[in-house]
Amino acid sequence: MLKKAIIKWAEGYKLEGTTDNGKTVLMDSGDNSIAASPAQLLLQALAGCTMMDCVLIIAKSRKKLERFWVDVEAEEANTHPKIFTKIHLTYHFTGKELDASTVERAIKLSEDTYCRVHAMLKSRSEITSSYKLNEENR
Repeated sequence: MLKKAIIKWAEGYKLEGTTDNGKTVLMDSGDNSIAASPAQLLLQALAGCTMMDCVLIIAKSRKKLERFWVDVEAEEANTHPKIFTKIHLTYHFTGKELDASTVERAIKLSEDTYCRVHAMLKSRSEITSSYKLNEENR
């Protein structure tokens, strides 16, 4: 399936991207930016993609997720193009019904099978992850 997007320059470093189904995102860079930079959006896309997978997988396991967020840390190369050389995702799951095996399965399926952003980035970036379940480190 062919996907399309159009990115329009507004002024300075401000850009507006529109998807083929009409969704819009602003991008910006610099000291007075009003939006995330394209590189920052890439990190958000990685977290968002794997989170959507995890939500779906956990729901299919009939477990109730109460809160969920992912912290992303990335190291970038010192020289251009300043790619992300290392990315670490810390998944935070909260839910009385959740157990380690459900969470680990969701993360593994997302990172190894379903998350297309992860699949595209892992050939150039070392991606690692950890999780906290009800604030226990794993």
